[in-house]
Amino acid sequence: MWKLLTVLLLSMCCASHAAEPDPGALRRGEFLWHPEIAPAGPVVVVVSLEEQRAYVYRNGVGIGVSTISSGRRGHETPPGVFTILQKQVVHFSNKYDDAPMPYMERLTWDGVAMHAGTLPGYPASHGCIRLPADFARALYEVTSTGVTVVVADRNSVPALSHPALLAPFDVSSAPAANVPTIPVTVVASLADQMVYEFRAGERIAAAALEGAANARVGGSVLFVLGFGSDGQPSRLDPEKPRGNWSAYPIPTRNAPAPDSKIAVSLHVEDAFARRLYADLIPGSTVLLTDLPGVRAVDAAPKRVMESKATSAPTGR
Repeated sequence: MWKLLTVLLLSMCCASHAAEPDPGALRRGEFLWHPEIAPAGPVVVVVSLEEQRAYVYRNGVGIGVSTISSGRRGHETPPGVFTILQKQVVHFSNKYDDAPMPYMERLTWDGVAMHAGTLPGYPASHGCIRLPADFARALYEVTSTGVTVVVADRNSVPALSHPALLAPFDVSSAPAANVPTIPVTVVASLADQMVYEFRAGERIAAAALEGAANARVGGSVLFVLGFGSDGQPSRLDPEKPRGNWSAYPIPTRNAPAPDSKIAVSLHVEDAFARRLYADLIPGSTVLLTDLPGVRAVDAAPKRVMESKATSAPTGR
């Protein structure tokens, strides 16, 4: 997948930036950043632990790629599909001697974040994703809480931290109220034959997924809702227009070619479908996956995570 993403980014950049290096050949601390290619739209960040690269997409188009430094042995960065929970320009680590974490974008409440930091050319952090300072600043400017961040390695499948660790908290440590402007995330688990809806990491709804008994996607596919409509009626609410969706296959060593076409045979009951449609805003995501929605990882409950309809057939 990562070579394909590199080719896509190059194809978008080369017309006006032909002299720039191949993203795959970037040296430590180097990055490419061209937000003008897609000036607006929902943002998705894809982090390859294997490549030590972070790819940024806006409205389904590659606008940046950067070298990173992820967690070293014993402090590995967990793979998964996360949402940005908190952002702070100036932040210091609560766990590691007040270490500075400029342009911090939190992925879990137990210590994993993206931030500016030292990049030695290999995994060296305590679990965070270190970025070049200028790239971290640029990324901070185009993201918001609720943005989807996919972290993957060659051997892993998407896994989410337990929702209790992802739920937002206010200064009194009480769970904060849901914010309607935060995009929802949805997990459609073929293994569970269930659909789970989350906002800011907190599960807010669930329903049976019909037609999933013998269905397989061959891995996982992440879908992101963009702006506008494709002019077709929605399968969630036929009286409403279907949105524009971008698809991001998430292959692994054992599932190299996920296929979203199976989505056309999947259904949820009408009341849940209409409710889900009403909750969807640009930037909402759905993860269609063969994996169970809840599974044991390292003896602790973990969740596979979230995104929405399909690039064509199952859109909002």
